[in-house]
Amino acid sequence: MAKSVTKISAVDPMVERLRAALGQRAFTEQKMFGGTCFMLNGNMLIGTSKRGLLVRVGKEAHAVAAAQPHARPMEMGGRSMEGYVHVAPEGTATDADLAGWLDRALAFVETLPPKDKSAKVAKERV
Repeated sequence: MAKSVTKISAVDPMVERLRAALGQRAFTEQKMFGGTCFMLNGNMLIGTSKRGLLVRVGKEAHAVAAAQPHARPMEMGGRSMEGYVHVAPEGTATDADLAGWLDRALAFVETLPPKDKSAKVAKERV
């Protein structure tokens, strides 16, 4: 299956590493949270930021993921976002480290139903 990539010019080397790690999976890229997020079936999977990696792990896996070295709960606007963790650059230094975080994200996001973008737009218009 060919991957779908929305072209976004990025200098961040993590973007290239994630593209390579995702391989032949069908994914899209979207600017979010000041970086580039990778979407699978319309659901956020993983993203880059200036301070590290944003990983969607789901609420059930949140505590275990946040307890890993170089990881902490993701915060936005001073509020913790349960189900998402922030991983410092030291936690993704090797390809094996990055693959481990990507596997955690895939384990959760692949359980989610695809998002129908046209339904969302139609709902907003009503």
